[in-house]
Amino acid sequence: MRARTRPPHPGVAGWIGVVCVLLYLLVATVGRLQGDPAALVAPGPEAPSLGHPFGTDHLGRDLLARTAEGAWTSLLICLSSIGFAIVVGVPLGVLAGRRHGGRLDGLLMRAVETLQALPQFVFVMFLIGLMGTADMHFGPLTVGNGARVAFAIGLGFVPYFARVARAATVVEMQEDYVANLRGLGVPEREILFREVLVNVWPPVLGQACLAMAIAVFAEGGLSFLGLGVAPPHATLGNLIADAGGQIIGGDWWYATLPGTVLVLGILGFNLLGDTVGGRSGRRARPAPGVRRVPGRRPSPSVPTPTPNPKETQ
Repeated sequence: MRARTRPPHPGVAGWIGVVCVLLYLLVATVGRLQGDPAALVAPGPEAPSLGHPFGTDHLGRDLLARTAEGAWTSLLICLSSIGFAIVVGVPLGVLAGRRHGGRLDGLLMRAVETLQALPQFVFVMFLIGLMGTADMHFGPLTVGNGARVAFAIGLGFVPYFARVARAATVVEMQEDYVANLRGLGVPEREILFREVLVNVWPPVLGQACLAMAIAVFAEGGLSFLGLGVAPPHATLGNLIADAGGQIIGGDWWYATLPGTVLVLGILGFNLLGDTVGGRSGRRARPAPGVRRVPGRRPSPSVPTPTPNPKETQ
């Protein structure tokens, strides 16, 4: 009979992460119903009230609407960057792990280690500096600054996901089911992309949540420095940057509330990534006496019964 185990409980930190992410998404979605973020709804800065829960800025624009626009923009940029990094980095890591210690593995890993030797945020700033901040036109296609920020952040994460995928692939390629499939004559490509890749995804997705936290921080930092999405479009980073002079004048809400939303995103994805990564790590390690079967959950192996000496007499 197959032993049933209860999935590991997410714990307090996991639930806190879920709540933080939900609050971030709540502001990014429901806050957009507040109205046009560029509309002038007050003669000047006003403290938070029932009509304007986040108050208004120095031009009289609703800060909840602008914070929602900034949170939504940051979310789209970060999701795009992580998606790009996964699409590029995971296949590279799988191909490198397929021939562990081979020429391709050595070449790819040296390139990955070279990129990882550079500070990631500095590397992203360098890429954006090379591409510039003006819109780029390729015929009918226009590439805005947000797309360039997503590309730069995503390129910085490619080595990160390549190493995670490679490590998981090296472990999977040593499993018994891979040798069995090879013995049955299954093509190497089918083994790699139909069986091994399925078991590589859990640790990759766990690390993706942690990468989201770093991406939210990086996008906010770039916008704060003026290298991200430029005004009048709002991001959490440029909202905080615009509030520098307003805080001195006593308008505490100008940076505090957008900054709180930014912290919710970073903290939530970080705690969620720790929880998901821990669950996938425990699930990826088979217990003693458990063998992998391709396409199925691990099941305990049944020992071969030994005859009783008294019964054979």
